[in-house]
Amino acid sequence: MKKLKVIISGGGTGGHIFPALAIANELKAQVPEVDILFVGAKGKMEMERVPMAGYPIVGLPVIGLPRKLSFKLIHFLWSLNKSMIEARKIIRGFRPDVVVGVGGFASGPVLKAAAQKGIPTILQEQNSYAGKTNKWLSKRVKKICVAYPNMERYFPKWRIVLTGNPFRQNLLNQVDKKEACQFFELQEGKPVILVMGGSLGARTLNESILSNLDLLDQSGVQIIWQSGSFYHKAILERFNGKLRKNIHLIEFLSRMDFAYAVADLVISRAGASTISEICLLGKASILVPSPNVAEDHQTKNAMALVENEAAIMVKDGMAVKNLFPIALELIQDEERLKKLSENSLKMAKPNATSDIVKVILNEVNK
Repeated sequence: MKKLKVIISGGGTGGHIFPALAIANELKAQVPEVDILFVGAKGKMEMERVPMAGYPIVGLPVIGLPRKLSFKLIHFLWSLNKSMIEARKIIRGFRPDVVVGVGGFASGPVLKAAAQKGIPTILQEQNSYAGKTNKWLSKRVKKICVAYPNMERYFPKWRIVLTGNPFRQNLLNQVDKKEACQFFELQEGKPVILVMGGSLGARTLNESILSNLDLLDQSGVQIIWQSGSFYHKAILERFNGKLRKNIHLIEFLSRMDFAYAVADLVISRAGASTISEICLLGKASILVPSPNVAEDHQTKNAMALVENEAAIMVKDGMAVKNLFPIALELIQDEERLKKLSENSLKMAKPNATSDIVKVILNEVNK
């Protein structure tokens, strides 16, 4: 039997990279002899994270489409053309049986090049709102794995498969809560709020903590705070080496399983992967959608939970003033926390990753 060869393309943020790695790991679990090549964008975080996970990756010079007309548009068109040429070379050289796009700059050229060659292509759309690239690609791909219902608003209905979003498998591991508390130097029995704005960080969430330090001091609540690589150094300078005892500041959370296990409440941006993890683990959450994303899709992601009474949403512009007063009131309300937790768990798709791999293998075996 011929060895299965798969290209997984996309990245740019952890929200694209972690699902891509989850799909790769599940493919290896189901087809041990599979040969997987990642294709990302040069200079983006996938070029570091993917090799750390043990997979080879090739980078394209592709960049994002500028939001305003400027000389950057010329650079975009040049990099897109060069990326298309390189994507065709990668397809010719690797000769994949199937190509999977998970979103991010590199997905477009690679999936288009594969479709032109008649190679089966699968799109994995994580958000409740489809971006321009995925709408454009949807006319060329064989199947589109989505996380939310009613996506026929954006994609051809006969190509859609409702799977949910892939997630990091280690989140389902049994965690010793005592060990997790020791890992973060937390006091057992005191409430814990997990605040995270993604691997790069979120300025609004960071400022919301910095502006409410005295309130948090008085509350008796403990904070696990992922500041993000972009902001971490500046935050440390603002504390001048004297962190508050109840605040546990971390640049990047390497043990998300521990962090979720001890959290009574999660405060986060509304990226699709994070929402999937919150639902998978049945966590109560307050979502603060980023205003700096295409088509305001994080608000749409958050509203999917809010409408099912599975989360609370605070607008970005109101967060510095209102986020922690709301959070501290909520964490004292055990009944409401329980309701948010139960409703988020109802929205979980625990078999998402294996279902996506099933779609991929079905296309290969047609």
